[in-house]
Amino acid sequence: MKLKNYINGKLMEPSSQRYFDNFQPSTGKVYSQIPDSDEADVDLAYQAAKNAFKSWSILPKELRSNYLLKIAHLIESKLDQLAMAESIDNGKPLKLAKTVDIPRAAANFHFYATGILHYASHAHSMEDTAINYTLRQPVGVAGCISPWNLPLYLFSWKIAPALAAGCTVVAKPSEITPMTAYLLSEICIEAGLPDGVLNIVNGYGSKVGNAIVSHPDIPLISFTGGTVTGKHIASVAAPMFKKLSLELGGKNPNLIFADCDYDKMLHTTMLSSFANQGQICLCGSRIFVERKLYERFKNDFVEKTKALLVGDPLDDKTKVGAIVSKQHQEKIMSYIELAKQEGGKILCGGNVLKLVGNLSEGYYIEPTVIEGLPHNCRTNQEEIFGPVVTITPFDSEAEALSMANSTIYGLASIVWTENLTRAHRLANQLHAGIVWVNCWLLRDLRTPFGGVKASGVGREGGFEALDFFTEPKNVCIKLT
Repeated sequence: MKLKNYINGKLMEPSSQRYFDNFQPSTGKVYSQIPDSDEADVDLAYQAAKNAFKSWSILPKELRSNYLLKIAHLIESKLDQLAMAESIDNGKPLKLAKTVDIPRAAANFHFYATGILHYASHAHSMEDTAINYTLRQPVGVAGCISPWNLPLYLFSWKIAPALAAGCTVVAKPSEITPMTAYLLSEICIEAGLPDGVLNIVNGYGSKVGNAIVSHPDIPLISFTGGTVTGKHIASVAAPMFKKLSLELGGKNPNLIFADCDYDKMLHTTMLSSFANQGQICLCGSRIFVERKLYERFKNDFVEKTKALLVGDPLDDKTKVGAIVSKQHQEKIMSYIELAKQEGGKILCGGNVLKLVGNLSEGYYIEPTVIEGLPHNCRTNQEEIFGPVVTITPFDSEAEALSMANSTIYGLASIVWTENLTRAHRLANQLHAGIVWVNCWLLRDLRTPFGGVKASGVGREGGFEALDFFTEPKNVCIKLT
């Protein structure tokens, strides 16, 4: 199967007529071909988006809302097809795609379809002298680049607010997981989205991503991905004075105090450690446990980790699916070897897992728990992004906080305690854009999402996203 780009309302082959292989992670086999697009395709998409912006940006918000609602409803109606495509393309369990990824993609479109109807600006009276009011106007053509771990979920989280705000879009899905973006282009055609409003260009980051970021007439870039890539994007875009939203990596701490609700904590910590094979930027990969609870937690956590079924993503019994690519599997394994060299003890897992039959060439890793590492070693400081967690005891709240804040990252954190004062105190002192107390991945779409330090610049979600895709203009009217 050959995928196509979606440009000016049509499915098109790349201008180069070249393609590259797309591998199914669970089998290690090629199952589709991805357009090897380049600057020519990006410029074609930009021209289409530029032309469409003239009418889309002034289209009444109620009509823009209707288009987004049609897309949301079509995603919902195609749940099974999209979830299957996501599972095959990414390696995640089908059940996870059905219950989280695809419903959230539909919710993103629905949220911004309705949110734009309630988006308001401010007015400031200068008594009898003047009145000031603020216009929020769409920036123009938005460049949106999304990652491979939550393909349609995060792709839609950029596209939906951009379109709702009146921007048109040139978007690039990850070249590792492009399938649901391709299916979204078919949905947009079915929904009757005007030509050029959304354009999807497939290909390598070094070609398509760079072409979007460096395009002189694309004034805004929204990127989710690795911190190293984010640095490169900032170095290119900042001198061109583009608006930037960068949602980058994380090395999130999970602080567990002895007074927690133990059963609830243990159940949720299994999810926050290994959901989506640990390939979620919000996973709590550094687990800090109050010493009086440490041995009990370690024994129970390791026992439950050993019991996780790693297998065929299409099997409903599977808890941990395939790693997204051979290259990423090798990266994860290199960190497990590094942990051993740094003195870590592998309590369970730590190996590539070879399955049988059609899955024998797939990319699988045993869920891995490591102890005995100093908090400032590379394993505890660098993002691994896989089914690997470290566990470390602490003796005081101050020690836990110090270790939690010790990395260059500051995306999310988790706190388990029944002490209300402690919960508020830690929430205030943790260097993170998100603090979950006695829960994980509980998301209200109205709230701002993003990190501090090397975890990113700006915020997504809620009205913050609509603010990003618009520019404020103050109008001052003098009263006579």
